[in-house]
Amino acid sequence: RKYLTNNLAYGDSGHRDQQKQMEDVVIRNRKGRIHFIRFPTNVMTPFMELAKEKGMAETLSTVCATGGGAYKFENDIRKELNMTLHKFDELDSLIGGIQFIEQNNSKELYFWENPGEDSLACKKTYDFTNPYPFMLVNIGSGVSILSVKGPGKYQRVSGTSLGGGTFLGLSCLLTKCKTFEEALELAAKGDNKKVDKLVKDIYGGDYNRFGLAGDIVASSFGQMNIEEKFMGAAKEDLARATLMMITNNIGSIARLCCKSEGMERCVFVGNFLRINTIAMRSLSTAMEYWSNGAMKALFCEHEGYFGAVGCLLELMYVANQTTRTKNDFK
Repeated sequence: RKYLTNNLAYGDSGHRDQQKQMEDVVIRNRKGRIHFIRFPTNVMTPFMELAKEKGMAETLSTVCATGGGAYKFENDIRKELNMTLHKFDELDSLIGGIQFIEQNNSKELYFWENPGEDSLACKKTYDFTNPYPFMLVNIGSGVSILSVKGPGKYQRVSGTSLGGGTFLGLSCLLTKCKTFEEALELAAKGDNKKVDKLVKDIYGGDYNRFGLAGDIVASSFGQMNIEEKFMGAAKEDLARATLMMITNNIGSIARLCCKSEGMERCVFVGNFLRINTIAMRSLSTAMEYWSNGAMKALFCEHEGYFGAVGCLLELMYVANQTTRTKNDFK
């Protein structure tokens, strides 16, 4: 336990997000501190070796888990660490975690003001006191879109296979980068306009009849069939175009879902958004544009951790119910 709470890094790939730490949190009448630690799932073997070396597995026998990894790595964790995974539903955990953290952090949600202007773009806290209803867009490897109408009242209304995994996969293929962070660094230095075909490339300017500005992307990678453009596109431009293609697609689908469900608030979460300011600002610009300024894309400070917190809440609930049952039996 001291190893986990006294360090900010664990091996080569584990990190504790100290700035996200939550103090004096009460769960089931127990007060404590919530730490947020992340390990990439593609390095689970080194993580398990580290867990054995530092004696993590000796302090507990059961770990709560959710998502695909709870099933994919279950046998390995049982074999290597002699630990049992208490699995909880991914979407139940996600919704529960968001509701709990928002209730305990008044500055959890925010939006980007002037997202399309580099010199003016800034984060602004959003009052989410009365949250329902809202659309929730969970961006991981793929994307799930949930209509949330009340506590425990939600349904999956749409999704897309084009998510964070698509961005990383295509970026690796096109630029030979190796990591998500490297792909984002490339995208931050690139210009998608050197790769994409814009409205003005087709019409010579704005398409006024439908209110389409000339700088709007008409076709992602649409100029790569022109040899001059192809030869002039740097890997940074390709990474930026890939990111814009993914975020524009997600933003468009999210807006359509909000319209069909009659919802005015849309919250974007998921590890894809961690350290990904470009994607957040792109989503913000897309939502504002396609809603004629009526909607803002909302984001969360604890993106990527809601499922884990939801798991903790479920585990505490189960433990509490078990204790009560045992006491009743006695």
